Amino acid sequence: MWGRQKEGSVVCPSCGNLVGVRDDECLSCGRRNPGLWGFAPLLARFGRGRLDDVFVKFVIAACAILYLASLAVNPAGIRMSGLNILGVGRVGLIMFGASGAEIVYGLNWWWTILSASWLHGSLIHILFNMYWVRMIAPAIIEFYGLGRMIVIYTAAGATGFLLTSTVGYYFSFPLGFMNGARGLTIGASASIFGLIGALLYYGRRAGATAVYQQARQWAIFLFAFGLIIPNVDNWGHLGGFIGGYMSSKWLDPLQPERLNHSVAALACLGLTAAAIGLSVVATLRALA
Repeated sequence: MWGRQKEGSVVCPSCGNLVGVRDDECLSCGRRNPGLWGFAPLLARFGRGRLDDVFVKFVIAACAILYLASLAVNPAGIRMSGLNILGVGRVGLIMFGASGAEIVYGLNWWWTILSASWLHGSLIHILFNMYWVRMIAPAIIEFYGLGRMIVIYTAAGATGFLLTSTVGYYFSFPLGFMNGARGLTIGASASIFGLIGALLYYGRRAGATAVYQQARQWAIFLFAFGLIIPNVDNWGHLGGFIGGYMSSKWLDPLQPERLNHSVAALACLGLTAAAIGLSVVATLRALA
C-alpha cells in the first residue's frame, strides 16, 4: 500500500489524466516522468484524507519542541521580565535558525528565512501564534488542500523574513514600528499573515463574502495590534501577507489540487528541516 508502484496507471501530477506508471511522458500535457518513478500514488495519499488536524498538530508540536530546545541549549540566557516569560537567549535563537538583517546580510545565512517561522522567543509568543495557527490553518486546508496550504505557509514565512531583513539592513526610520528587523526576528506570525492573505484571496476569488470580510477583519486587527504593541515585526507581517496572497493567486484555490502541490509541499518541509539543520551546524562551528 505504501510502497512503490511498478505496474498499472497513475494520475498525471500536472493535468490529472491517467498515464502509465512507466511512461516517459504524459501524452496529454507533455510532462516528463509523470509516474514519478512509481511514487506518484504514495505522494497522492499525502494530500488526501483527514490530515488537516494532523498537520496543525505537527506545526504546534514542532514549534514547541524547537522552543524547548532553544531554551535548553542556553539556560543562562533565559529571561523572566514583564511579558517576556521564559524568554529565549540569543544563542538558542541563532542556533535553530533565527533570521534578521544581522543574520541574513551580516552572516549570509540566507536559509534562515525558512527556519525562523518555526521559532519563538517566549511562552506568550508561542501560545499566541499557535492559537492563530489552530484557528486559521484548517480553513486554508479546506479551501486549498493540504499541499497548497503548506506551500503558502512556507512561502509567506520566507517572503516575510526576507522583506523585514532587507528593510532592516538598508533603511532606517525615525519611528520604531516602521523599521525592519536589524537584529534577530522569529515567529510564525509571518506565515499566519500569509494564511490570512490566502483566506482573503479565496473570499475574493470565490465570491465568498463572509470569508472575505472575516479575513479582512483579522488582517486589520492584527496589523493594528502590531502598531500598538512594541517589538512586533510589522515588515515581517506585511511581507508574509503579500507572500500568502500572491502565492494563492498562483495556486488558484478554484482549481483542483494536483499531485504537484503535494510534491512541492514535501519539498518545502524538507528545505525547512535542512535550514534548521544548517543553522545548528553553522552555530556549533562558530562556537567551537
